[in-house]
Amino acid sequence: MALRKIRELGDEILTKKCREVSEMTPRLKELVSDMLDTMYNAEGVGLAAPQVGVLRRIVVIDIGEGPIVLVNPKMTLQEGQQEGNEGCLSVPGKAGVVVRPDHVIVEGFNENMEPVTVEGQELLARALCHELDHLDGVMYTTRVEGELFDTSELEEEPDAEEA
Repeated sequence: MALRKIRELGDEILTKKCREVSEMTPRLKELVSDMLDTMYNAEGVGLAAPQVGVLRRIVVIDIGEGPIVLVNPKMTLQEGQQEGNEGCLSVPGKAGVVVRPDHVIVEGFNENMEPVTVEGQELLARALCHELDHLDGVMYTTRVEGELFDTSELEEEPDAEEA
């Protein structure tokens, strides 16, 4: 469809809590399509609606296993722990070490407002946590242990995420 501008750290919209979606309108379906296009174009693994300037509870994720669309997602299980490098399309060129759950279950709706449950481990669990944080106005930078570093310092580590 269309590429949308990705909002960057410092943009006030990234600190706001998103509203729930009560019905999937043609405009919101277009948003989902645009979010997927924008995420793939930016070579990310996840994107939340506020990152493209829309305060709605919608995220898209693809860790290489096909796209996941979640509307009004809610975390119903978090267990275990993983530590790894994390980045964000809204903080280009930077990454940091973040501790996240290693296993999560998220319930919500797909783009047709049909109920879905997504179970994630490792990278998918990290991506789900990262994107759901965006819906509550939380940036990963507030969870970084230590300092942010330039992604050029990474040597293509498999757990480095650009969400």
